Amino acid sequence: MALNAERDTRVSSSTPFWYDPKFRAIFFQIVTLAAVIGGIGYLVGNTITNLERQNVASGFAFLDREAGFAIAEHMVSYSAADTYGRAFVVGILNTFRVALLGIILATIIGVIMGVARLSNNWLVAKLASIYVEVMRNIPLLLQLFIWYGVITVSLPGPRDALNPITGVFLSNRGFMVPAPVEHPIHFYMGIAFLLALVASYLLYRWAKRRQIATGQQFPVYRTALALLIGFPLIAWVVGGAPAVVEVPELRGFNFRGGMSLTPEFAALLFGLTFYTAAFIAEIVRGGILAVSHGQSEAAFALGLRRGMVLRFIVLPQALRIIIPPTTSQYLNLTKNSSLAVAIGYPDLVSIGNTTMNQTGQAVEAIAIFMAVYLVLSLTISVLMNWYNRAIALVER
Repeated sequence: MALNAERDTRVSSSTPFWYDPKFRAIFFQIVTLAAVIGGIGYLVGNTITNLERQNVASGFAFLDREAGFAIAEHMVSYSAADTYGRAFVVGILNTFRVALLGIILATIIGVIMGVARLSNNWLVAKLASIYVEVMRNIPLLLQLFIWYGVITVSLPGPRDALNPITGVFLSNRGFMVPAPVEHPIHFYMGIAFLLALVASYLLYRWAKRRQIATGQQFPVYRTALALLIGFPLIAWVVGGAPAVVEVPELRGFNFRGGMSLTPEFAALLFGLTFYTAAFIAEIVRGGILAVSHGQSEAAFALGLRRGMVLRFIVLPQALRIIIPPTTSQYLNLTKNSSLAVAIGYPDLVSIGNTTMNQTGQAVEAIAIFMAVYLVLSLTISVLMNWYNRAIALVER
């Protein structure tokens, strides 16, 4: 044994260090990293050189210059006299708005359609199947054109707008409704709503622990709804209950005042929602089918109704399968919102294209695109991964 150990030591000491697996692993990683950094440095340097040769200014100083173009839809105050930076903020908020609403609506419709495909009712199951197959197999861009055409062609012009309720108008220019005049209390109402969301979450956690400990259920959803309505209402009353409302009025060829839902926003939201919901429906259907049928049979044997079985037994187990692929669909919806430029909705890409045409700062504008979509995608991934870990089975 001693001789063998001495021979192994002698052989290993005579072996060149470059044959050591640990050394080679570190060496090749360093070489790869250096090659990547060198390639990026070459591309950046070559780009800067070419821009200087063409007398094109580089950098983000253009964001402080006056934009000089109007934006039809904006969640914050904006005019043509504002800067390009302000215009990009408007585009980012418009993208975030349609992505957030699309994710919420696509989730609701997707779950409903996924469950409907498994319904014992033949008509409901077939209608859900037709919806899924049609929506999944028509390109999203074509669906956006269809929705935009349906909205703008089927509705009357502003002068003949539908007026079902006083102050509410529906035309091919959009859906106009009265809106409260901007007031400082609205900011505090928003804070109150966020506090209500936090309170509702804490209430849900407490009710869940209480049910596990005592078996007693608490009306979480009704209480949460009361909190979400009550907190902002209390802030509104404490702030003096301002009730000044701006009513839309026809002026010239369009309506002015109030709040409007434009055809461009509606077409983009409907297209993204119904397209993504079809994929989520299949994910939900697959997740439900992956749960052992014995779970449902045992619940039925205990006398639980079908709705309770789905809500308390099947879906909680299916979520562990549903969440990862659904996260990918959320990311796809967010990135697909860039197709808004095709129907004229002023999202980040649309406003960025206008900025590029006016300033020639293509590299900087594209860098902003990449950074914004990267941040949005990583945020969605982090939140969904956190939720996925929260519902994961804990091994004992």
